[in-house]
Amino acid sequence: MAKRSVTEEQKAAAEAQIDKNQKVIDYDTREYPVEVIIQKYLKDIENDNNDFFIPDYQREHSWSDDRQSRFIESVLMGLPIPLLFFADVAGQEGRAEIVDGSQRVRTLARFVSGELELTGLERLDKLNGLRYHDLSLTRQRRFGRHTLRMIELREGVDEDARRDIFSRINTGSLVLNDMEVRWGTEDGPFLHFIRDCSRNPLFTNAAPLSPMAVKRREPQEFVLRFFAYLNNYKKFDRSVVGFLNDYLDRVSKQFSDAQKVEFEEEWLQMLTFVSDRFPSGFVKADGHVRTPRIRFEAISVGVALALRENPETIPNNLDWLNSETFLSLMRSDASNSRPKVIKRIEYVRDNVLGTYK
Repeated sequence: MAKRSVTEEQKAAAEAQIDKNQKVIDYDTREYPVEVIIQKYLKDIENDNNDFFIPDYQREHSWSDDRQSRFIESVLMGLPIPLLFFADVAGQEGRAEIVDGSQRVRTLARFVSGELELTGLERLDKLNGLRYHDLSLTRQRRFGRHTLRMIELREGVDEDARRDIFSRINTGSLVLNDMEVRWGTEDGPFLHFIRDCSRNPLFTNAAPLSPMAVKRREPQEFVLRFFAYLNNYKKFDRSVVGFLNDYLDRVSKQFSDAQKVEFEEEWLQMLTFVSDRFPSGFVKADGHVRTPRIRFEAISVGVALALRENPETIPNNLDWLNSETFLSLMRSDASNSRPKVIKRIEYVRDNVLGTYK
């Protein structure tokens, strides 16, 4: 590979760009005993007045019990623990926001409060099945005195900078899924509207998801997919992540109160129709606890498009839901081409309208 020639002007331009975009972030390095971290996190948490608090852009507590147990095992063994990131936030009366490390803090709190039973341990396998109170008093005290290091951003570091830190720490991590990354790096009325839609009982009943999927923000992912495909499905082009991100960015910049009313009306109209007309909702049969994304997209968007054409429509029958044609369209997710996305959405629309030929 031939060596590229870089001019002094290019180097100077690069340096200027770095200087312009560099953020001066003032911080301190601290160490806290585990027992102090837990106390500051749990005390007055029910009133949202705890000293260490988790901001809205952080994900829910999604670590499995096995993963939480391995973290506790690491602490007990005295292994190095990654730095925690906190921020002294203006207007919070001295409270500190957990920028990164919420999973670890919540795991410590669950263990010490007796909620977590250790499981899946290999190095300290004699601890499997035990809880904090089963340890000797000596071990409990030593565990509480174990210190964790943290970076505390001083007051004045704005929310954009904190979100940027959260995004950069987690970029490329397999722990975060796409919706969790969006929640950590985006904010605003539209994203909060999506969250509110995901909590609608009609949706949660018709589109069952596992507790872990709920923690990983899958319901919000489903809602975002509904609006993105409903309003833009003919422009879809293979990359689902890029398609959703582009839609979210575009709508977030111009989301108005009038648009919120319009979106909410279509969301509720679609959910009501599915709840009234589709006995199993978005799943194939009663009792299923996992709603396939592709099935939800096809039914929800197809129904909404049909209602746009005829709000009074009533499907003649639902036999087509079990037809080989529909099932084959559901299996085509591996090839997310624009024609196939359009075909499965419009197949549902036309069957709901009774116009499919």
